[in-house]
This record gives sequence, structure tokens and C-alpha cells, in this order.
Amino acid sequence: MDNEKPDGWYKQARKVASPNCDPRPTDEVSLLVLHAISLPPGQFSGPAIEALFTNQLAADEHPYFTAIAHLRVSAHFLIRRDGECVQFVDTDQRAWHAGRSRWWDKQRMEWRQALNDFSLGIELEGDDTTPFTKAQYHTLVEVVTWLRTRYPALNISRITSHARVAPLRKTDPGPAFDWAYFYQLLNINSVDAL
Repeated sequence: MDNEKPDGWYKQARKVASPNCDPRPTDEVSLLVLHAISLPPGQFSGPAIEALFTNQLAADEHPYFTAIAHLRVSAHFLIRRDGECVQFVDTDQRAWHAGRSRWWDKQRMEWRQALNDFSLGIELEGDDTTPFTKAQYHTLVEVVTWLRTRYPALNISRITSHARVAPLRKTDPGPAFDWAYFYQLLNINSVDAL
């Protein structure tokens, strides 16, 4: 029993289980995709993100919600503006976060698709224009440190943005995300990440 891998629930996160997940086709976890989300767009706090990821978003609560309430999406984690971490999906399971996307795997020297199969998704509560909070960066670094310990393949070159894997569809986490500050907190030279 001592050699058994613990489950993929981060103990410091508040657990809100999402039904929008399924088993991974392999044991590979080798990519981390950073996202940003605010619901309604540009508004922070409130229950809408958790409602979306648990299929409980009421379409009539806001005009924007009518277009998205039917979606079946999730992420492994959400990091709120105050730094609170919420986990929706066990990291050993496949969360439905990347959608139609592709990523150039430098180690394999090939384009890869079906990113949900081998990636983790972290949503930051925010948008393209509002700076993220220091509390969010600090929590993000704590989560990423835990993930990199759990999944050794997650080196810095395997942390990317939703915008990079779906450039014609997505812009998040956007220009408001400070990659240099994030790398500094991780104690990583940003040049090494490119």
C-alpha cells in the first residue's frame, strides 16, 4: 500500500466534483494548459463558473448564459481572485477543457491533438485585460509545484496557454497574464521556457 499513488485531489483545494470528465486513455500527463474565465464576461466572484462546470448554469440568469448553459465543460482547477483553489476533476481523470486544439510537442517533434487526453487544465478567474492578483499567482505556483512533483513529465516547456493551443478560437489567459512574474515565482528563467 505504501507504493500506491495517492489520488489526484489536491488537499489544499475545495472540492466541487464535475461530471464533465472521463478516464484518460493512457496514464500520460505531460501538458498543463492555463486558461482564464469570468462569468458573466468581465465580472468576478459569484457562483456562475462553478455552476457551468457542474452543469447547473441557469440560462435565464444572464443574457450571455443562454449561449453557454448547454456546454459540458470543466477544468481540473479554478483559482479565484482571492487565491482560493477549487478542484473539479481528479488530475488522473480527463477534464474537458481544451476543446479543438493542437500543440507542438518539442520532445516528440510532432503536432499533437486531443489534448485533453494527456493535459491538465487550470482556469484563472479573470479576463484578457484585468491584471491577475498576486494571490492567484501564488496559488498557481503552489498548484503547479504539486503537479510537477506528481507528474515529472510536466517540465516548464510543457506549460502553455489556451491561446497557444487554440489560437484561432481563444485568447486566454491573455496579455494580462504576467508570464515573467509566474516564471520568477517558479524560480525558472523565462528564456528556458521558450
